[in-house]
Amino acid sequence: MSALPLSLLPDTAVVDVGGRLSIGGCDVLELAAEFGTPLFVYDEEHLRARCREAVAAFGPGVNYATKAFLCRAMARVAFEEGCNLDVSTGGEYHVARAAGVPADRLVLHGNNKSTDELRRALDEGVGRVIVDSFDEIDRIESLVADGSPVPRVLLRITPGVEAHTHEFVRTGQDDSKFGFGLASGAADVAVGRAAASPALDLVGLHVHIGSQVFEARFFEMAIEVLAPFVQRHGLPELSIGGGLGVAYVAGESSDSITDWGDIVRSACAAAGITATVTAEPGRALVARAAVTLYTVGTVKELPGIRTYVSVDGGMSDNPRPVLYGSGYEAFLPRCTDADRDAVVTIVGKHCESGDVLVRDASVPSDLVVGDVLATPVTGAYGYSMASNYNKVPRPAIVFVRDGRARMVVRRETLDDLLALEVD
Repeated sequence: MSALPLSLLPDTAVVDVGGRLSIGGCDVLELAAEFGTPLFVYDEEHLRARCREAVAAFGPGVNYATKAFLCRAMARVAFEEGCNLDVSTGGEYHVARAAGVPADRLVLHGNNKSTDELRRALDEGVGRVIVDSFDEIDRIESLVADGSPVPRVLLRITPGVEAHTHEFVRTGQDDSKFGFGLASGAADVAVGRAAASPALDLVGLHVHIGSQVFEARFFEMAIEVLAPFVQRHGLPELSIGGGLGVAYVAGESSDSITDWGDIVRSACAAAGITATVTAEPGRALVARAAVTLYTVGTVKELPGIRTYVSVDGGMSDNPRPVLYGSGYEAFLPRCTDADRDAVVTIVGKHCESGDVLVRDASVPSDLVVGDVLATPVTGAYGYSMASNYNKVPRPAIVFVRDGRARMVVRRETLDDLLALEVD
């Protein structure tokens, strides 16, 4: 197979005449030597550029979907570049607040918000609450009756649009744990109840059709389906949610955030929607910003079957291939632009046959034990979904920019694995 498509690398990636990769002015192999592997390397300028693009596409009300990737450093980057932050649990809320993000720049999501999560958010003046159920309305009304401030809310509507993506990340179909169904009439009932309640300041509607959606027509379909409902209720805000796909492997392509914004605005205008429209990009901001570095530990050839290349990470730092069958590319940063003329299966170190990172990975045939191997486009849903399975410590994260690398999340230690035990 041909060399790695350089379009899958972060914005500031540079390959020198010898094929060696640098990101943010930092040599990738030197980063592996200094910080160890596995290692997430994020291009900070890439992160900032995508945040600025999102603000330009959707305005200052755009919300970064922190579930894609969150630490204090990332929260500060998004906030500094003009994004609000979409948080879906008390934990994400806590990290954003610890990063210094004001409560009124946060949007609280979640299909089962606890009373404690709601109380803290309301009492601190959260910017918006995306209300997901009648039970949640009950909780908010009870909290306001007990003295919490009245929150500004959007109701999450399930439009009945099924995006062509993995069933685990579809959210807009009628059979969904999220939101109030449009077809069932629950959405109309919810609007009526929220509008009549003195405990809620109903300012808008929210919809999310799924994740890793490549075809913009699905967003147009959702807007078309929602338009009569939006117009009937005349609320001032509409969030189209997130879900814009990104290319992970050779041959894939996706619209830019700018293109997405243009498509959404045009569809809203054509449908006669006059509400202020915003969105919640997550993956589209951070996925391509990072690469993950591993060290090759074993190369096991099974003649006539396959060759297994084992690395020092695996499903604990990238569970997406196991969960969704997601595809990735692989390459050697020492020869980034080399032909990848061997096909191997890249696996992790976990005690699972399913611990596969790339099933049919094209790599240079001179790959050897000790090589640093990289997978690109790992900035979303890698570290955020990481685990300690097999008691493997989670990797470190470094941000690189202008020739400087800074560790923003340290590598877990073996003692960290014992930190929560009480006997």
